Amino acid sequence: MFLRLFLVLVTLLATTLAGWLPGGWLGAWGGAMAGALALAGLQVWRGMRLNRWLAAPDPDIGAPPPPLRGLWGEAAWRASKLLRRERRQAQENAQRLQSFLQAIQASPSGVALLDADGRIEWFNQTAAEHFGFQPGRDLLQHVGNLVRDPAFATYCADGDFSRPVKLPGRHNTPTHPVTLSVQLHPYGEGRKLLQSTDITTLAQAEAMRRDFVANVSHEIRTPLTVLMGFVETLQSLPLSAREQANYLSLMAAQASRMQMLVEDLLTLSRLEGSPPPSDAERVDLQAMMHQCEDEARALSRMLHASEDSAQELVFDAVPDFSLTGAAKELRSAISNLVVNAVRYTPAGGRIHVRWLRLNEGGARLEVTDSGAGIAPEHLPRLAERFYRVDRSRARESGGTGLGLAISKHVAQRHGGELLITSKLGKGSCFALQFPASRVVLGGAQEMAARATAAGTGSDSDRGDASV
Repeated sequence: MFLRLFLVLVTLLATTLAGWLPGGWLGAWGGAMAGALALAGLQVWRGMRLNRWLAAPDPDIGAPPPPLRGLWGEAAWRASKLLRRERRQAQENAQRLQSFLQAIQASPSGVALLDADGRIEWFNQTAAEHFGFQPGRDLLQHVGNLVRDPAFATYCADGDFSRPVKLPGRHNTPTHPVTLSVQLHPYGEGRKLLQSTDITTLAQAEAMRRDFVANVSHEIRTPLTVLMGFVETLQSLPLSAREQANYLSLMAAQASRMQMLVEDLLTLSRLEGSPPPSDAERVDLQAMMHQCEDEARALSRMLHASEDSAQELVFDAVPDFSLTGAAKELRSAISNLVVNAVRYTPAGGRIHVRWLRLNEGGARLEVTDSGAGIAPEHLPRLAERFYRVDRSRARESGGTGLGLAISKHVAQRHGGELLITSKLGKGSCFALQFPASRVVLGGAQEMAARATAAGTGSDSDRGDASV
C-alpha cells in the first residue's frame, strides 16, 4: 500500500518537475495536472477492463482475470477468487440436488412437486406409473386436471392433509384391484409435495384378515347354534329313543363339521410356521392316487346316490415317476382338489385326473371337471381362506372353505404353485405344478436313464482307450 502511494507521489513529482524546468511554476502546475490526469486515466482504463471481465455472460471458471496492476489488479484477483468459490459451491449444490432427485427417483413411493397454484413442477417415475403422468405433456399442468378422482378433489378442497386418502390406481380393474395411499405435504411458500404409495398388498391383507375373522366366527357359530338347539331340545322335551338317536346323529354331524374346520385351521397354521419339506422322502404317487380315487368314487356315490346319472370319474395311469417331499401334505393337497371337483360337479358330469411330465423336467397334476365354471373376477381370490364363489352352494357341499388354501401352501412349500383356469359353463381345471427338483424317475424310466448314462460312459471309455 505504501509502495503504491510512493509510486504515485514519485510520478506526480516527476511530471511536476518536468513541467517546472521549461515553464517555471506555471509549467509545474501543468505538469502536475497532466500527471494526475494520466494516473486517473490509467485507473479508469484498468477499471473498464475489470468491468468487461466481470460483465461477461458466463466467464470460464478457469480463465484468469485481466492482467492489471495496482488496486484494480488486487480487486480483480479477489473477484476471481470469489467467483471460483461461488462456482464451486454452485456445482456442489447442483450435484447435491441431482443426487437428491436421483434418490427420489429410486423411491418406491411416487413423488410429485407442486407449486403454489397446484401445478406439477417435477415427478418421479413411480408417480408417473401410479397416475399416468407424462413428462413432456403434464409438466406445469394442474394436478386436479390429471387426478380426477372425486375423493382426491374433496381431499384437496378440505385442506386437511394430516391423513392420506385412498384412491384406485391407474391400472385398477375388478379382477386386479390396485389401491394407492395419497397424501399432500405442504412446504415452502404455498408449495406441496404429493406422495403416493401402492398399498394394494396391505389392503388385500387387511381384507383377508377381516374376512378370515368373520368367516371363522360364522363357520363355528353356525354348528354351535345347531348343537345348542339340539341340546336344549333334548333337555326340555320328552323324546322317544328314535328321536333322540336322530338328534344325536345330527349333533355328531355338526361336531364333525367343527372338527374338520379346526383340523384344517391347524393344518394351515402348521404349514405356514414350519420349514419346507426336505427332498429325502420319496412319495409313492401310484399308491396315493389309488387312495384318492377310492375316496372320490365313494364320495360321488354318497352325494349322487339318488340321481339317475352318476358322475364319470376318469383317473389316468400315473406315469413312472414319483415326487420328493412330505407325503402327508401332498396327500392332503391332491385330495382337496379331487374332492372339490366331486363336490361341485353335478350329476352326469365328468372329472378327469391325470399327471403330466413337463418339458423342463417338472410334473403337473391336473384335475379337470365339467362343472358350472368360475367367473374371472373370482379366480385371483379363489385360494384365499374361506373365499367362496357361492356361499349357499358351498355350505350345502359340506366343505370348510380351506381346501384350496391348503393346496396352495403345500405346492409353494414344495417349490411349486397352484394353477386355476376356468370358464363359465365349461368347467374348471385345478393343477398342482412341481419343479424338476422334486421329480424322481422310477421303474422303467430310471432303468432307461441309467442305461443311457451307462452307454454314454462306455462310449467315453472307449474313446479314451482309443487315444
